[in-house]
Amino acid sequence: MPFSSILVVSDNEIILTEFINLLDHMPDLKEQRTFNFACHPDNEALKYKQFSDYTIEPLNIKTDYKSIGEQYDLIISAHCKQIFPVELVNSVKCINIHPGYNPYNRGWYPQVFAILNHSLLGATIHEIDEDLDHGRIITREIVEVKSSDTSLTAYNRVQAKEVELMEKNLQNILDGTYETIMPEGEGNINSKKDFNDLREINLNERVTFKEAIDRLRALSHPPFKNGYFIDPDTNQKVWIEVTLQSDEGK
Repeated sequence: MPFSSILVVSDNEIILTEFINLLDHMPDLKEQRTFNFACHPDNEALKYKQFSDYTIEPLNIKTDYKSIGEQYDLIISAHCKQIFPVELVNSVKCINIHPGYNPYNRGWYPQVFAILNHSLLGATIHEIDEDLDHGRIITREIVEVKSSDTSLTAYNRVQAKEVELMEKNLQNILDGTYETIMPEGEGNINSKKDFNDLREINLNERVTFKEAIDRLRALSHPPFKNGYFIDPDTNQKVWIEVTLQSDEGK
């Protein structure tokens, strides 16, 4: 059964722009439905910004979930920073565009933990259930993690794959004709605390060069300051990021 009233919630300008560009190139799909776009209320860069025919409205999902469920028959999370309440997930169809290969490294910053754990990375579109990055999978594809990748370069390729999956699957999603599969297991989940625990580098820790390089490249995501050590003389943080360049393609 086709969906007619769709809310897209995003805090990622690249994904949001690509989603709206896709709609602009599918006029029949766009004319048959009502679309609204929203972001986190604290997202100063996006709220009230104009994209094509749409204005991005600030929205608190936690407090407004009841009216959201009454107004829309489909909600798409596209890098939304808010957790959908159980009441919302159970009352209306919710779909997530996720920068990871479910069920591996669910939660925060999948590319960081894929680099550290040498595990699968990719992009997934899935139905949302009561658990984080967990529901039935609509589509997913693996993105290679290269030895020259930092968090940023891996993430950029994941975003490109997410856009590709949106282009291939949006029509079926909006028509309600997509099929799903169950994840092959529970996988693993990483919290923001797990990420924060990685950020401080212990200067006395004994590791191999490979372990050290993997840790530093996983924390390198400019312009964000992620990895640091404490200067023993000044007791101040010293921020670290690395740049890697491969001979691949020469």
